[in-house]
Amino acid sequence: MTALTEIPELPEDFLNAPLRLTVDLGALADNWRDMARRSGSARTAAVVKADAYGMGIEDAGITLYEAGARDFFVAVPSEGATLRAYAPDARIFVLSGLWPGAEQTFFDNDLVPVIASEEQLALWMAAVSERGDHPCALHVDTGFNRLGLSMKEAFELAGDVSRPASFSPVLVLSHLACADDPSSPMNRRQLESFREVSAAFEGIESSLSASAGIFLGSDYHFDLTRPGIALYGGEAVNSVENPMRPVARAEARILQVREAAAGETVSYGGTLTLARDSRLAIASVGYADGYLRSLSGTGVPLRDTGIPGAFGFIAGKRVPVAGRVTMDLTIFDVTDLPDGAVRAGDYIELFGPNMPVDEVARAGGTIGYEMLVGLGLRYERHYLDAE
Repeated sequence: MTALTEIPELPEDFLNAPLRLTVDLGALADNWRDMARRSGSARTAAVVKADAYGMGIEDAGITLYEAGARDFFVAVPSEGATLRAYAPDARIFVLSGLWPGAEQTFFDNDLVPVIASEEQLALWMAAVSERGDHPCALHVDTGFNRLGLSMKEAFELAGDVSRPASFSPVLVLSHLACADDPSSPMNRRQLESFREVSAAFEGIESSLSASAGIFLGSDYHFDLTRPGIALYGGEAVNSVENPMRPVARAEARILQVREAAAGETVSYGGTLTLARDSRLAIASVGYADGYLRSLSGTGVPLRDTGIPGAFGFIAGKRVPVAGRVTMDLTIFDVTDLPDGAVRAGDYIELFGPNMPVDEVARAGGTIGYEMLVGLGLRYERHYLDAE
């Protein structure tokens, strides 16, 4: 398997791209197998919503399917319809459930709606009464207060002997609110609530844990786990070393290297005054590409908290963002690199194996998820194949 730090045989358009994203499909497959191992006796699904967290649902879907995934979760029906061609006999669950007019999409693509409300439940039961038996899943809220039937609604449904035989839930699921903090007492409260729900739907498979929940241990695994961010190399649990392999490497081309004198200011607002004669590298990336303005080295409220701005990685060293990130351009201070170490046309790593995405995200006051799914349309993708 090719390491992400070694990028071979790059296509010409990728070499010339102002922004490029290298996706290590071998690492993606390894991460799924790692999460499957951690899931113990539970089967392991793959969450591929938001274009597989920005990695590309087609290539990620094929890779995860070939690695062994046979259950997938997407956010909306169109994602499921796209995925179906790449996961022909998999179960594909749609987390947003069902809305009027979408019924045929579910039937045509053999998608499983995750029913989250009494309104969705009524719509689905009407649809299957006309169409015939088709599987669904039930989402029960155990304390998140996001999507899901209430506990009361779930228990009433479990005891409703009058519901038609064509209503066939194949999975009951819930979602943990604080699994990224293993010490949170809410994890145990939600676990106990979900055990009650699972028992009420005896004989139907159950699922509670996404990536972080898997790390909480076997009590939380039930029949099916649903890893997402961990598959793509992101941190699932706070304040512990991330065991997952990096999957994505985002890079921007350096457009210009310029000299600036001590006392001059940098970028919009002149919020950075140079304390020394400096060398600045101007990179072809900005907040239009998902490189957040809050990553700026100066001139944004987050810097007042004492959290430093973002760094890039080039010529074997980390270099800081200088001044404010702008729409299409970001300035990096490369003064501490040897003269000539950075030239126009070189690429700087924005995040990847040398600059973990979650570390970059923290500099912007967010999480790695947002950095991955926020990648703009100007990135050219290149895939390192799984072996």
